[in-house]
Amino acid sequence: IVHAGSRCPSEAIMRMFADFIAKSTQDIRKNMIAVPRILSCLLFLSLSVSALAADAIPPIERRLPPRGMEIPAAQRARWSARLEALQQRAQRVNHALRADADIYLKAVEFALLHNELYREKEFSRVDNALDIAAARLTELQGGEASWRKQRGAIARGYFSSVDGSPQPYGLQVPERLDLSRPVPLYVWLHGRGDKVTDLHFLHQRSSGGGPIAPPDAIVLHPFGRQCIGYKSAGEVDVLEAIAHVQSQYQIDEDRVVLMGFSMGGAGCWHLGAHYTDRFVAMSPGAGFAETARYINLSKDQYPPWYEQRLWTLYDVPNYTRNLFQIPVVAYSGEMDKQIQAARVMEEAFLSQGRNLNHVIGPGMGHKYHPDSLAAIMREMAAAVQAGRDRHPAEISLQTRTLRYPHMHWLELVELKQHWEDTRIDARFGDEGTLDLRTRNVAAFRFRWRPKQWNGKLRIDGHPLEIARESAGEVPAFELANGGWKTGGPDEALAKRPGMQGPIDDAFLSSFLVVLPSNRSEHERVQAWLDFELEHFASRWQALFRGTLRMKKDQDVTSRDLRDHNLVLWGTPESNSVLASVMADMPWGWNPRSLTVDGQPYDARHHVPVMIYPKRFHWRGEEFDGRQVPGKYVVINSGPTFREAHDRTNSLQNPKLPDWAVLDIRQDPSAESAGRVAAAGFFDERWRFVESRQGAGTSP
Repeated sequence: IVHAGSRCPSEAIMRMFADFIAKSTQDIRKNMIAVPRILSCLLFLSLSVSALAADAIPPIERRLPPRGMEIPAAQRARWSARLEALQQRAQRVNHALRADADIYLKAVEFALLHNELYREKEFSRVDNALDIAAARLTELQGGEASWRKQRGAIARGYFSSVDGSPQPYGLQVPERLDLSRPVPLYVWLHGRGDKVTDLHFLHQRSSGGGPIAPPDAIVLHPFGRQCIGYKSAGEVDVLEAIAHVQSQYQIDEDRVVLMGFSMGGAGCWHLGAHYTDRFVAMSPGAGFAETARYINLSKDQYPPWYEQRLWTLYDVPNYTRNLFQIPVVAYSGEMDKQIQAARVMEEAFLSQGRNLNHVIGPGMGHKYHPDSLAAIMREMAAAVQAGRDRHPAEISLQTRTLRYPHMHWLELVELKQHWEDTRIDARFGDEGTLDLRTRNVAAFRFRWRPKQWNGKLRIDGHPLEIARESAGEVPAFELANGGWKTGGPDEALAKRPGMQGPIDDAFLSSFLVVLPSNRSEHERVQAWLDFELEHFASRWQALFRGTLRMKKDQDVTSRDLRDHNLVLWGTPESNSVLASVMADMPWGWNPRSLTVDGQPYDARHHVPVMIYPKRFHWRGEEFDGRQVPGKYVVINSGPTFREAHDRTNSLQNPKLPDWAVLDIRQDPSAESAGRVAAAGFFDERWRFVESRQGAGTSP
């Protein structure tokens, strides 16, 4: 490959390829074939070989994590041999807590694969991680797990539902805390650390310490997939880490506090505003709360219209009314430029007739004043003492998307239009009558029956009453012919909670990458597919700290359809699963032409990227063309923010909407996968609307 004189694969590909080949060969010899690893090996082999036939696409420099020092060959060989032996040993361990060992093995594997050691003094962390993994595997093989009873600083892990990877988290368990009864949980979100990958995070969390140490509660330190601002898979990591701690310790679910500083403060704003009813109180320190003002964009610097609309997915001012449900105490250093976030949220609170509790550390830069932190901890403790009210008499729910649809006992089911300001404000009046005011709501339901409710309600002034015989049921309501009635929306194809796009939404739940068995007949399309698939695989590993689940198209099963979003790579002629879904897609694609929203594009140098509900016939089995509940099909895309956006976590937001057509005559770059020829959102019934042509030449 190197001497072929065409395109030389990147050093990263070659290193990953060599590593996969070595491990897979040994697995085969031992009759223990690791299917995902071999698929990965075949993937990188095909990418390397196909590179010979195409013009070079310039490599994209990785920003996160930064490349570390070169590891001496003898040292690398010693670590690799020991790692491989422990990985093989781990495969033979059948124990629910195996992730507590696997987090250390993954930490070492990724550190070696991506050169994530930055000083020789860090070499001891590799040996220490392998020692801990070996000790934990020994205990697990004997049916024990002594660290479950450990006090002080503990590093633990779980297997992510998103990609099946082991993800770490840290705990601080006070020595004298009575664990025989439910205890409060404080969730502390760490700041940005470009070099704090798994290995270094585990070292920190095993060493103990942290900004907060309440004596009567466990403190959880989520990893958040390291450095993606607690968004995307990092958002899911926080929620799954909380759930895992709740499964391992007696946690009082009505006394969970959310706190963080810097990037963690931004994560606190985001998670607190989008999942408010999970927490009893929150305190964001510094960080950012929105995009455009934080990075000082002027109007002439704004990105395309669809990206601006996607800002509203995370920008916290759009979810301000949610924060009225719990005590919120913001913190800023008086001299810290990131006081900007709290000022923005002060404005947002004032616009809704409320005041934000904003503690300012006198004379402080980007750190806590000790007195300010002490005051904040007293307010958090007071909220913990009071506990969370699961049946509040007054609720405000505000959102822009069905990704974030509920507050306590209310849940949105359908919107009139996504990305518009959407609200339900509910209040119980005299004798349990419920009054609701809505904006941009087409259907909603009760998640559970509020204990105060007497069955009578008014929705936007329209009176309704639930019949006595259905008084015990959890009712749903829909807007029809200008008025409200009982009953949920029909079962037609529609955007629903967790099935609403955009493309990036598919990577917040379990997904499977489906590889093509054949090749596209167009050389440029194949070169783009090879490059972008390799980019997706390597970026998911380096930035998202996981490994892709992958299968060839002919190996996909009906169980895969039920369990995963399918991320289909290739073209209809190269990927049989992609070909099978085309009949149910609202667009056409053959080797000559791509037709999207009625517009034709030359298939030789245009590709679609898209998300759509999974619905198709499947090899004569039970899938009969209806929407498969809660699952997506994605075409030729991973997460849509790229290396250029890693410079600030505030830019790590979706860059493409529900669908786009890419002109691949423009090479993939750190900014985009190609020139956007057209892009748009589907409407509430997954139909094409408001398509707009991208900049540049016509298709």
